[in-house]
Amino acid sequence: MIKKNRPVTATLPDGRILTVADLPPPDTRWVASRKEIVVNAVAYELISKDEALKRYDLTEEEFDSWCRAMIDHGASALKVTFLQHYRK
Repeated sequence: MIKKNRPVTATLPDGRILTVADLPPPDTRWVASRKEIVVNAVAYELISKDEALKRYDLTEEEFDSWCRAMIDHGASALKVTFLQHYRK
């Protein structure tokens, strides 16, 4: 297996530093902030999308919906209480 050279850290637009160590555990309880971390980790190539799907037992559709929500409405759209609001 060929290991890709991936960044060790990523600097997010708001100045926060994200590392693989910041990823939630595989058996995490999903809250908006943890979803945001995973989406950013994939976007900034700290882990691949396939690794995220496998690690967190997510469907591609579920992960893609998180990405779309963040793009369209920001991280607050990942909150369960806002799902109905943003899906209209």
